[in-house]
Parts: sequence; structure tokens; C-alpha cells
Amino acid sequence: MSEGTMQRRAERDQGVQRAKRLHRVLVCAAAVPVMLIAAGCSSDSGDSGSGSGGDKAADAGATVSASASAAPTVQAAAYKSLPESCGVLSAKTLKSLVPEAPKAGKKGTSEAGTRGSCSWSSLDNNGVKGSQFRWLNVSLLRFESDTSRGTGEAQAQKYYEQQIQDAQSVAGAKNAKSQPVSGTGDAATLVRYDLKKKEGSFKQQTVVTRVENVVVTVDYNGAGLAGDKAPSADSLAKLAERAAKETVTAVAAANGEGAASPAPSESASGSKAPSKSASPSAAPSKSASGAASKSASPSKSAAKSG
Repeated sequence: MSEGTMQRRAERDQGVQRAKRLHRVLVCAAAVPVMLIAAGCSSDSGDSGSGSGGDKAADAGATVSASASAAPTVQAAAYKSLPESCGVLSAKTLKSLVPEAPKAGKKGTSEAGTRGSCSWSSLDNNGVKGSQFRWLNVSLLRFESDTSRGTGEAQAQKYYEQQIQDAQSVAGAKNAKSQPVSGTGDAATLVRYDLKKKEGSFKQQTVVTRVENVVVTVDYNGAGLAGDKAPSADSLAKLAERAAKETVTAVAAANGEGAASPAPSESASGSKAPSKSASPSAAPSKSASGAASKSASPSKSAAKSG
């Protein structure tokens, strides 16, 4: 083989090698954008689970949690039931307060577990010597906790104060006095006064008591008619207080506290919350608030007696 032929073959082999290297470079260059695009898609796909998408899910969870915690709540009322209004007083107590009254009292407007009242009327006729008249009314009103109106205890405290004001503002009342009553519920007040009617002069005693989320009002009055002497206001007051304490005991018993009167909890004005918890019922929350306006106040009840 001649030297010229060998040289041409060497040059041809070098050209082939350069062409192969160039082909490899072009193939690699074309592959790089594809890999970058794939890597970018892979990165976006991964971020959607743990990045922006995960943040949205976390934000949604935080919103739900915040909404749940911001929802208004109110502590459940301590007492969820009431005793039968005509059965709150023992036969012995009734004999002392209204000795000539029928054994069964006259039941007033009531709503099971929310409100109730009962009254007794007694006339001891002594002929030409005159007669002694006694009238007794016991009313109970229970308040249920409500997010718009507040706790049952706070509502009861407000109604308790209103009942006292009503008793103190009776038209024509004379010698009016008010005094606290100890050992009866969480708060109790006696309002007493003289009220002149065509039948005679009546000695009115009104004891208003709040025990947890229940308000008990005892109206009791007496008069000496047809020339008989007027009863002792102090004696009537003690009997009214006795009836109030016995009714409070009946309320506690109706709510599973036995015969003992519940330990006083602080009032709504600066008190600790009731120690008990009861599941609120749906109906009483509306009926209790409306019952306050329907229930006869002590002043109205007293004015109707006799």
C-alpha cells in the first residue's frame, strides 16, 4: 500500500471518529431539556402535596378550629326540674299556715319542669266573734341557660331582684319593711306590709328566694274579719319563712339532693358557678324566659287575695 493511500485512510478514520463524538454531544444536548422539564414537573407535583396544597389544607383546618373555639358557650343550669307545686309543703306546715284550707291546694298555671304555682285559702269562722282569714300562694320558676340570655343562675338572680321590687311597690301598702332571710337557698328576702281592703286590714308577708337557677316566691297574708283582731305580723312572717325553706328543700330533693338544703353558691353578682352540671333541655330555655312575664308577681298575687 502506498504512503498516500495510508494517509487518506487515516484522515477518513479521524473524520468518522469526529462525527461519532459530535452525534453523542447532540444527543446529550437534546436530552438535557427533557430531563429538566421532567425534574420541574416532578418538583411541582411534590410541592402540591406538601407545599401550597398542604398550606391550604392546614389553613382550612385552622379556620375550622378557630370557628369551633369562637362558638359561644354557656354553663349548664344546675337544676333541671321542679317539684309538683301543690306537693312542696307538708301536711303539718299547711295546717299551721292555712288550718281550714282543703287538703288539696288550687293549682295555678304550670309547665312541667319550668314553672308552677299552688294556693290555699283558709277561713276560720267564729260566728259573732268574727273570723280569721289566711291565704297562701307558692310559685316556682326555673330558668334554663341560654347563649343569648346567659346562665340560668344569672337569669334567676335578675328575676329574684325584680320580684322583690314588685313586692315593695304595691299600691296602698303601709308600714312596708324588707329584711334578708338566712338559711334559705342562695338568697332570700322578706317583704312585709299592711294592706287595707274593704274586708279588713291584711298583714302581707312575701318571701322571695333564689336557689341556683330557681326562684321561689311565697305570698302569705292574714286578717281578722268581722270584728276579730288582726293576726301578729311577726307570727305570719315566721310561718312564711318556714314555707319558703320547705319549698327550697323540695326543689333540691326534686333534683337528687335528698332532703338537705343545697349549700349556697355565690350569686350572679360575684359568685362561683353552680357546682352541678345538668344537660340543658331545649324547651325550658324559651318557656322560662317567657314565663317570667306570665307568672304573677307577689304584688299581683297579694292584691288578689282576700
